[in-house]
Amino acid sequence: MSVFALIPGAGGSAWYWHRVVAALSTRGHRAVAFELPADDPTADFRRYVDDCVGQWVTAAGPVTSPDTVVVVGQSLGGFTAPLLAERVGAARIVLVNAMIPAPHETPAHWFATSGAQQARAALIDDEGRPVGAELDPMRDFFHDVPESVVAEAMSMGEPEQSDAILQCECPFESWPVPVTVVTGRDDRFFPCDFQRRIAKKLLGVEPTVIPGGHLIALSRPRELAAALLG
Repeated sequence: MSVFALIPGAGGSAWYWHRVVAALSTRGHRAVAFELPADDPTADFRRYVDDCVGQWVTAAGPVTSPDTVVVVGQSLGGFTAPLLAERVGAARIVLVNAMIPAPHETPAHWFATSGAQQARAALIDDEGRPVGAELDPMRDFFHDVPESVVAEAMSMGEPEQSDAILQCECPFESWPVPVTVVTGRDDRFFPCDFQRRIAKKLLGVEPTVIPGGHLIALSRPRELAAALLG
């Protein structure tokens, strides 16, 4: 049995992971999905990790072996993943459609230098959409999520994410444990080819590519659970 520590992306909602938690449970594993203080402009990544650790201690219970602990970071959660992995003594990290930071990098610097925006613009051009079009939640994020799940997400209201986190550095020196990358083949926010380049450049790994868009935990929970189990 493995115990998965699931970090959400922007908005910090634990609900994002609920379908994956169920899929892992049916396979005999445990998972803790974290609620982050994403709307707090004073919260940095250290605060995010402190909150995760508090929830982890309460929800995970006794973990008999650190070899069973897997930290998973989605999107912006890639910035919290190396810090949390060190705090909880994880055996490995899995990054899912994630931003992959360099030591002490900020999300603002990552967006400015990684090539993510150019990759998204190229995809928009390939799809024949107007370049510079505003992000549309349904088209760019929920396009492959089941209607019933979209309806539930919409009923909860739009999650809030303070822009202040974009200027906060990720205070780590090196990745503390082995890292694998899972990429959604149909991601329109961080296109698949872009994710492959970044994973190879920064981690020296080839991503596992599975069907699904950016919100892959909502659209393809069983496939993602299988990928997390490796």
